[in-house]
Amino acid sequence: MARPKVPLLSVDRIADAALELVDSGAPFGVNALARKLGVTPSSLYNHVDGRDGIIELMRGRFAAEAGAQLHDGPWDEIVAETLRAQRRMYARHPNLVPLIVGKTITDPFVIASYDHLASTLVAAGFPDDEVLGVIALLDAFAIGFGLDLASPHDIWQPDGETQTLGRLIADAPHGDERSDRAFELGLDLLVESLRGRLARTRG
Repeated sequence: MARPKVPLLSVDRIADAALELVDSGAPFGVNALARKLGVTPSSLYNHVDGRDGIIELMRGRFAAEAGAQLHDGPWDEIVAETLRAQRRMYARHPNLVPLIVGKTITDPFVIASYDHLASTLVAAGFPDDEVLGVIALLDAFAIGFGLDLASPHDIWQPDGETQTLGRLIADAPHGDERSDRAFELGLDLLVESLRGRLARTRG
């Protein structure tokens, strides 16, 4: 029998299949992924470094597909662009969040993105001993609003009368529009707070 012209496995195919598996809500693991690909678990280890390696493949893949780019510009524009890109990627793959938050980041593309953000903040004047804390704050913000974008069309549904909440819900947008408005409001508040902290640091 002739050998197939296209290899049965590749890093790209493994990453795609792993994301499909996680997005489906099925339990994730090396054995489950091997079954999905129709190969033995040992075959996967020829291409990836076990479960952690597969998670990093997915992290790098979804970061790239979200359109995160390393642009130069004012620090506040870089922060806003980074948060919008991160929100998109978390919203597209909400089931992946518990896997990646429990795994040390090693993917070269993602490391380069964080390095660019850290360098931007340091160059803007944020103290070295605060930059990692600011990045952690930005990460938490992006994860929260990424999951919010994947939330139900209606967030609140009171059964009875309320003092204020019911009226606000009736007058407010729903679905993606609600999430987009809340994100942009939160982004404005966050960036404005960082501007104020930076001004106090410089003063």
